[in-house]
Amino acid sequence: MSITNHFGMVIDQERCIGCEACSLACRIENNSTEFWIKVETQGGKAKDTPAGKYQNLTLNYLPKLCNHCSNPPCVDVCPADALQKRDDGPVVLDQDLCTGCKACMKACPYDVIVFNEESNLAEKCNLCVHRIDKGLEPFCVICCEGQALHFGDLNDPTSEVSQLLLNRINFQLKPEMGTDPSIHYLPPKPKRKL
Repeated sequence: MSITNHFGMVIDQERCIGCEACSLACRIENNSTEFWIKVETQGGKAKDTPAGKYQNLTLNYLPKLCNHCSNPPCVDVCPADALQKRDDGPVVLDQDLCTGCKACMKACPYDVIVFNEESNLAEKCNLCVHRIDKGLEPFCVICCEGQALHFGDLNDPTSEVSQLLLNRINFQLKPEMGTDPSIHYLPPKPKRKL
């Protein structure tokens, strides 16, 4: 019995510089007027607002995109079956089937499905399935200035993403939701006090 690929991403917050190259790359690659990746400052603060108090300030960025959940609530609620979970991990949205009802947007606990007012359709990150089907990485990974985005097969213990998860503390967004995201984050390493 062969184990199928399970594609996902690991985002290294220590390397993310908040430049939003991933957001622009995604928008260009997918020919969208909407941003499918949003770079926020962790902790819900306005972008580029540090946390903490003087001499102990931190500024950690949190790129947010579709989490390509193992148990995606958006797929379950779509009345048109426009959202599907592929066997290899990505959750994809077929805009030819989308009716623009916004049920998926309400069901997504990560607030990463956007609505295009021009087309009256939902849009979301598809992990660049058109690229991964050709053996290429998602375009955001290629364009990341800080080399913070890592893509690969989470089922392959020798892949870069699996090794990062094995050797570094990591987390997923909202684990209490039971969605089991395929997007993992590596928090910054604690700073040593001088």
